[in-house]
Amino acid sequence: MSTVLSVEKLSTFFRTDKGIAKAVENVSFSVDKGEMLGLIGESGCGKTTVAQSILRLIEYPGKVVAGSVYLNGKNLLKATDSELTGLRWREISVIPQSAMNALNPVYTVGDQIIEAILLHDNVNKKEAVERTKRLLELVGIDGERWKSYPHEFSGGMKQRVAIAMALACNPKLVISDESTTGLDVLTQAQVIALIKNLQKKMNLSVILISHDLPMVTSICDRIAIMYAGNLVEWASTKEILNDARHPYSKALLNATPDLSNSEREVISIPGSVPSLVNIPTCCRFHTRCPYAFDRCRQETPEFMEIKPGHYVACFLEEEQNG
Repeated sequence: MSTVLSVEKLSTFFRTDKGIAKAVENVSFSVDKGEMLGLIGESGCGKTTVAQSILRLIEYPGKVVAGSVYLNGKNLLKATDSELTGLRWREISVIPQSAMNALNPVYTVGDQIIEAILLHDNVNKKEAVERTKRLLELVGIDGERWKSYPHEFSGGMKQRVAIAMALACNPKLVISDESTTGLDVLTQAQVIALIKNLQKKMNLSVILISHDLPMVTSICDRIAIMYAGNLVEWASTKEILNDARHPYSKALLNATPDLSNSEREVISIPGSVPSLVNIPTCCRFHTRCPYAFDRCRQETPEFMEIKPGHYVACFLEEEQNG
């Protein structure tokens, strides 16, 4: 299976009044063609910063300080502004966290999709209108409603419009950044099901950013787990569910209610994510880890492959396998 996106040793820092915040540090993963990758972790772990770094949307006082991001062999971090304009929408697009903020209230939803098509594809206005209608129908909205304004749609329908807009120029990779936040549970399920169906139908590669572990494990092929700016585990969904190795991954699973087993105890994770300004120069999870030993408090574990396709950054693995 061919690789669409390859992120290698990505680091993104922000200057703050209190010092340098290492929002993302030394993160590596890949996404294959037609694959849905779930990027999960608690709030403040760097998930959205990874997405913004990939899309080259980091602005001052933030900066990508190291690493590379290859999209179909092209290094996005070294692309010129004109090259990026050609790649965005056509090669890579994003479904925003809040369609309410992403859609301009003074333009019809159709005009906003049409604008993206005309800017990035060599088509005329009539062709763009017809494509917009088809896109709206693809996401379950009557194509004739392309003349409607955002305020005429419900929250769930706005999110469907945002999905249609992300697909406007037939991209190879779509990043969905917490795209169901703020929606009710039923609408969330409908939007996520829609994304999954479109991914299969169009053979899209998708990065699904979320803190909703049950949802991610239900639809993603692989899962990458972030903690305090680091990637701590990356494996197939089956491996994460049945053989998670990092203590943080296990803690996330234990903190998730299981409706099929009402007797299973839900165990919360003590403590909180450390400040990204004062990150310890050792294992970042050690203060919350029940298995931490002296080495965890003194050194930083390397991200290593413990078996084919299963990567983890934890000294416990080295101790057990070494």
